[in-house]
Amino acid sequence: MLAYLSDYESLRLIWWVLLGVLLIGFAVTDGFDLGVGALLPFVGRTDLERRVAIHTVAATWEGNQVWLVLGGGAIFAAWPALYALSFSGFYLAMFLVLFALILRPVAFKYRSKREGTAWRSAWDWALFVGGAVPALIFGVAVGNVLQGVPFHFTGDLRPIYEGTLFGLLNPLALYCGLVSVAMLVAHGAAWLAFKAEGPVAERARAIGLKAALATAALFAGGGLLVWAGAFGGYHVVTPLAGDGPSNPLTKDVITDPGAWLANFRATPALALVPLLGIAGPLLAAAGFRARREGLTFLASNLGIACIIATVGLSMFPIILPSSTHPGHALTVFDASSSRATLRNMLIATVIFLPLVLAYTAWVYRVLWGKVSERDITAPGSPAY
Repeated sequence: MLAYLSDYESLRLIWWVLLGVLLIGFAVTDGFDLGVGALLPFVGRTDLERRVAIHTVAATWEGNQVWLVLGGGAIFAAWPALYALSFSGFYLAMFLVLFALILRPVAFKYRSKREGTAWRSAWDWALFVGGAVPALIFGVAVGNVLQGVPFHFTGDLRPIYEGTLFGLLNPLALYCGLVSVAMLVAHGAAWLAFKAEGPVAERARAIGLKAALATAALFAGGGLLVWAGAFGGYHVVTPLAGDGPSNPLTKDVITDPGAWLANFRATPALALVPLLGIAGPLLAAAGFRARREGLTFLASNLGIACIIATVGLSMFPIILPSSTHPGHALTVFDASSSRATLRNMLIATVIFLPLVLAYTAWVYRVLWGKVSERDITAPGSPAY
């Protein structure tokens, strides 16, 4: 452990892995919250049924969203150049996500303040927006990263972003957005089948089966697009020093249609990850059909983790390619913070992340069990 704390290359690799873990943690936990929101108008035909769906996530969604905060904080501290470019270049897209994520807690709190059908229906559709829009935009962001983002650095390393919001909404990025929406809808349906009872769970199973099959098909189709070179690809031709300075202008990068498959060709065992990214949703679909709620939810988690990991493995060591100036791409080894920053952050993470995981596990243990209409109408039940 002490050796890793003093080795700059190891610290950079560890934080690349930790960033992936945090993103997967967010997608796995808050992902089913987003999926439930996107499903709300379709799984609940009455106010009581929609309240059942809401109560399956109402007690945990705030804690789950912490993973997004942790991911953003890790990018800010460990990869400042990545933070500057992504959060400023994707500013309008991030604003849409932020608006949707703010709309969600407001809808939770206000939908039951009045008894009117129109009032509650409006807030239910707000919850739909709060779930569907982030799911779409996150996928669109990944699609743009795979294609390359229009940015470059000046001589004094000042980042310049040259894109627009409508440029982000290109066909290939929207395709990735569909993958993300299908994946999180299936995940939300798996959660509802696991946590809810009655008609809500039955409708979730029916929708989840279709969404899981769509996820597998869309992800496999994305792999074919990568294989055909539709997403382009970038290859670092200059040897990278793992302990070199954090300066993205000291390397040469070329565009290569097959670059995103190079790591899988070099290490064939890595192909297991995208294969599990297809197998996970298919297994979840089988779980929906067999009414095996636990298996379905675990399979959905597996699929999400492997789909996200596939992106990171295909791009390594690049973390943000530039479509206008390929040589300015950010990599794991030239875009990180200092050795001391990475070391101190790792020490804090080793101490506090297990506590977060233990507390999260305890919360879910306390809240174990299904939500039924009887629970919603029981005296003292929270009003949502």
